[in-house]
Amino acid sequence: MNRTVDVVVVGSVNRDYVCRVETLPGPGETVLGGEASVGSGGKGGNQAVAASLLGARTALVARVGRDDDARALLKDLADAWVDTTEVLPTAARTGMAFVMVDAGGENSIVVAPGANDLLDGATTSRVAGALLAPPGVLVTQAEVPPEACDAAVRAASARGCRAIVNLAPYRPLADDVLALCDPLVVNESEVSSLLGRRVRGRDEARDAAAALAGRCRSVVITVGADGAVVGEGDRVEHVGAEAVDVVDTTGAGDAFCGALAAALSSGRDLVEAARLGVRAGTFAVRRPGAQASFAHATDLGLGPLHRRA
Repeated sequence: MNRTVDVVVVGSVNRDYVCRVETLPGPGETVLGGEASVGSGGKGGNQAVAASLLGARTALVARVGRDDDARALLKDLADAWVDTTEVLPTAARTGMAFVMVDAGGENSIVVAPGANDLLDGATTSRVAGALLAPPGVLVTQAEVPPEACDAAVRAASARGCRAIVNLAPYRPLADDVLALCDPLVVNESEVSSLLGRRVRGRDEARDAAAALAGRCRSVVITVGADGAVVGEGDRVEHVGAEAVDVVDTTGAGDAFCGALAAALSSGRDLVEAARLGVRAGTFAVRRPGAQASFAHATDLGLGPLHRRA
């Protein structure tokens, strides 16, 4: 590509194999499932689709195999107007996720990374440096190798752009990378691992956000049905969520991050962007699937956050 975009997502793409169950099985337990389906997912893919469907010019940096799963993933991304120039084929198999969703919408997921593990730091640094300029936003997560994420964050920051790091699944983060997160996005479990103490609920999330002041440029802690807590400098603010009937929580956090990135790249401040992210996550849990749950994003009533060129 020869021009900058609004959002660059560095992350994973997986083909999701989903089965609905009444209750999630315990260790050594076999349960009979119900409806089964196959769809597109991966945290990187999900976040790119959410940002793009809200009008942000979005490019995804990822790796796939040379197989039917890759072809299906690429079609779904293209249908959502995501630029896939940097979603390149490799000799490894496309990543797969095996998802069980119970009657209450909670999920249990196992990911086989496959080609996602081949994404390297030299590539992500080059692409982030080439495609981003202020007010562009980088989004990355922890489903690809740490060096790929960290190099992209450093490159985006060097360009004067915001870097959203969704530390999911949790891994230790180098201090210099943590200091560049703007924001760091974590849920209660992830921030508990980061701080080495239990964080549950809005009040403890507020304390955690205050504890992270000075360690990163800003932080957003998602607290499930209670919305999110935003910390930026000395400011800590709670953003509430609408109560809805939950169908499937798969991809809700990714919808949040994608909407957050689109909003920040359009000039919203962090609290307003988090408010839009909460609405996106709430929208996503009302429908089954990851990317598919966000296919009718205009139902959010936001209108496009950008005018697509």
